[in-house]
Amino acid sequence: MIEAVKIWNEPNNKSHWDPLLDPDWTIFSRMARLAGAAIRAENPSLTRVLGGISPIDPAFIDRLDRHGALEEVDAVAVHGFPLDWNLWSIEEWPAKLDEIKAVTGKPVWITEVGVSSFGSEEVQAWGVKRTADLLVGRAPRIHWYSLYDLPKTWEATTRHKEAEGSSYYRHFHMGLLREDGAPKPGIDAYRPYAAQMGLCQWFHFEDHRLEEAVGWLKRLGVRHLRTGLSWADSFRPGALNWFDRQMDALAEFDVTVTFCFTPEHRGIQPHHTSPPLEPEEFAVFCANMVRRYAPGTSAAA
Repeated sequence: MIEAVKIWNEPNNKSHWDPLLDPDWTIFSRMARLAGAAIRAENPSLTRVLGGISPIDPAFIDRLDRHGALEEVDAVAVHGFPLDWNLWSIEEWPAKLDEIKAVTGKPVWITEVGVSSFGSEEVQAWGVKRTADLLVGRAPRIHWYSLYDLPKTWEATTRHKEAEGSSYYRHFHMGLLREDGAPKPGIDAYRPYAAQMGLCQWFHFEDHRLEEAVGWLKRLGVRHLRTGLSWADSFRPGALNWFDRQMDALAEFDVTVTFCFTPEHRGIQPHHTSPPLEPEEFAVFCANMVRRYAPGTSAAA
């Protein structure tokens, strides 16, 4: 079942929101308010989570709060990858959570935390255990990123590309399973924490890994899963059939579903990171998805 809805993903990261088009995040804040209100109107029992920020930046949360973006969310979220991209030590995780708690009274979720196996699969396995030791019990939800490596024939959702050297290629080695589904040592390190530390796995449109992923989630004993439904994908032929298939396959888990990505033809610029021409349209998408997959009691009746 869907237990929570995330409004966007990494809004302070240019890989997901273009700061040149919305330099003070006023458009994003209005969009978040509209989306949160639309979700609440459909199902007030759902937890509404502000898209996880990356990097972890209390000043950004404070900025959004001043713009009213937190008025229609129940929790905020952070993402951290200290062994790969962040300029801080893994031992600083508790302090990083405290920095966000100091600027908001809302619960702080960790909806992406991970370690790449780009340099060493053994380092990743160590990182799983150390992350769990540092974070389990400190946040209402923790989602390890991710179950699968990103296939090398796909493109990472980032604007850095190869110009960033190994930073780009680390995106392709975040999984506990290799691209072909073979397990890494990290899967055994993760297994004891599966009930407490959920997983984040993005499924691409008509992703061939969906059924196999569900099998792994069951064997591992995962309860909490984070995934996404793309606003941009909703305009593809057969989109609802794919969304139905995905959400049906994941129905037995406690799912946090992320609504994200601007359709090119509905953005100020034709890119998935662009603010939409009409923020109300994103709110309508959110409402439609909640009505379809997590209707409130009255709507279900």
